[in-house]
Amino acid sequence: MSILAIDAGTTGVTALVVTPEGRIAARGYQEFQQHFPKPGWIEHSPEEIWAATLAATQQAVSSYDDQALGSLTALGITNQRETVLLWDRETLGAPRRAIVWQDRRTTQICDRLRDAGHEPRVTEVTGLRLDPYFSGTKLAWIAEHEPHTWALVGSGRYAIGTVESYLVARMTRGVWHVTDVSNACRTLLFDLAAGDWSDEMCELFGVPRDALPELVPNWGAPMVTDPRTFLGLELPIAGLAGDQQSALFGQTCFEVGDSKCTYGTGSFVLTNTGSNIERSDAGLLSTAAWRSPDGELTYALEGAIFVTGAAVQWLRDGLQIVGSAAETAAIASTVPDSGDVVFVPALTGLGAPYWDPNARGTIVGITRGTTRGHLVRATLEAIAFEVRDVLETMPACSSLRVDGGASANDLLCQLQADQLGVVVTRPSQVETTGLGAAFLAGLGTGVWSSTDELRDTWSADREFTPAASREDADASYARWKDAVERSRAWAR
Repeated sequence: MSILAIDAGTTGVTALVVTPEGRIAARGYQEFQQHFPKPGWIEHSPEEIWAATLAATQQAVSSYDDQALGSLTALGITNQRETVLLWDRETLGAPRRAIVWQDRRTTQICDRLRDAGHEPRVTEVTGLRLDPYFSGTKLAWIAEHEPHTWALVGSGRYAIGTVESYLVARMTRGVWHVTDVSNACRTLLFDLAAGDWSDEMCELFGVPRDALPELVPNWGAPMVTDPRTFLGLELPIAGLAGDQQSALFGQTCFEVGDSKCTYGTGSFVLTNTGSNIERSDAGLLSTAAWRSPDGELTYALEGAIFVTGAAVQWLRDGLQIVGSAAETAAIASTVPDSGDVVFVPALTGLGAPYWDPNARGTIVGITRGTTRGHLVRATLEAIAFEVRDVLETMPACSSLRVDGGASANDLLCQLQADQLGVVVTRPSQVETTGLGAAFLAGLGTGVWSSTDELRDTWSADREFTPAASREDADASYARWKDAVERSRAWAR
């Protein structure tokens, strides 16, 4: 009774086979290409995402023994949010590349809508703000700049969706066009209180509601993969969730006040707020966490940080001063501190709590004595500072659960504990995004009977307690805040 989970992330796709004990029994991974047609533009090929999904899934199932493979009972999907795709309902081909959540091309559209006075109403309805991060502005850009493509959206030929919508369509040969509340609520087209698409927001952004996916619960929906398309596998697609809500679920943060931070391409801090929509005046987002099959909505408060793990990728691929992300702890440990070097990784602008799409990456404090060790350490410190920026605006927490690839970095976890002054706990299974998708699918098919049973599968790997003095932590954080101000409003 194992579960297949697919985590379609920003730089690659991971496939996991998860046992009823919550153990990852098999894994596959496939990167896909990042396309940068212009400065600030980031795109993905939908076909490359699909090919990576098939390759990662093939790796996972091939490494699982044949007898156990027959025990797969369901599929869960989690995905990079806000990235928006179009595809032909008949052929499933994509007429253009996907516009990725990090893409900044819609800054002027956001400014135009803000200047027209729309942002307060947008925030009231959606819980979000006018920022290029979200899907609605991307769709408005396509309508404005690619009218021939958009005409086929209006005629019903092209479907609109986020990554999980597209994957479900491919897996079912176009039978299903669906999404869930955790993805829908990131589009600027979703009424957070009503739990449904907003006609008002669709009109504001010029998006035909008929082109949008049907909303289904986060677990227990009735889709089934077509074996002719999906590697011979016929599985119920019983769990769907955007990656950060999936990680919240995978960390078993089921109670009001439970919080987690996922270190991925970006980092995202979410706190479960239960059935209440919590509003923030400090740059946090009100968001839907998940919806049960009986229609009950759970909400969350979120701080979205655009670039954390992507900064480490930049060290590897752009500057080429590290060979892999795994090397960063060792290289950073060659120096006792960053030598007063501060790196603000605003490579695609700044998210919470600043929300400045015109900020750009900034490195200050470089001297003749600066080494790659200082810069790598400054990068890890920047991640910890960015998370502190978000948590400074949230109700005080006594501990923080962390996950994602970078949480395997002991130095980063220690720096995080030092900055926050609280215990940072890393679970034994750090791939909680994919694990959350498996939990949702298993809950929807009876592998687990309740969230209490799911909670019993969670265990801690290590706790990191603060070691630095508050005086030292606060002094380094003050330098960070100064550097952030120097990075802001740089792009024009």
